[in-house]
Amino acid sequence: MNYYAVKKGKAPGIYNTWDECKEQVSGYSGAIYKKFSDLDEAKAFIEESIDRAEEERRRCGDDEIIAYVDGSYDDSNKSFSYGAILFDGGEIYETHSKRFYNNEDATMRNVSGEIEGAMYAMKRAVELGKKVLYLHYDYFGIENWALGNWKANKEGTIKYRDFYREISKNLKVIFIKVKAHSGVEYNEVVDKLAKEAK
Repeated sequence: MNYYAVKKGKAPGIYNTWDECKEQVSGYSGAIYKKFSDLDEAKAFIEESIDRAEEERRRCGDDEIIAYVDGSYDDSNKSFSYGAILFDGGEIYETHSKRFYNNEDATMRNVSGEIEGAMYAMKRAVELGKKVLYLHYDYFGIENWALGNWKANKEGTIKYRDFYREISKNLKVIFIKVKAHSGVEYNEVVDKLAKEAK
């Protein structure tokens, strides 16, 4: 049996059918929900009152900032995009998105978008006078190309690696892997921003 856990929706709770779940999330901006085969796991998902992002917001220092980034790809026009959100303990600084057309980096599809989002977040952190960036991402290359764990052999990854090497002289980036499409609130926000980017 499947259980549909609605964490954010018209009426949060656990539903037994997709149709019931859909009623609660369809048309609801920022809905968070997930399918489970185990009832206890569904309950745990609903009962998570404070996620990591909220904990980080509470302990974020004056010279620190948190960012979530994600990328998207539109096969119909071969464009890629990113969504990004930056915030600290008490204030959301900004949400931002951008789409790239006719760009050779499109061969890497949504990964190119996530790379652009990561560079945007790092650049904005420095512009805002921050010394530490907690960068949440969902594709491993974002961390591994930057740190040199993966070989950068495409123009887009080489550009990203070199950008990171330069900006890391003024900014400490703490990379935090987030599981994609797992109900992490701000990851869902940037995923939506990336998909809707113009």
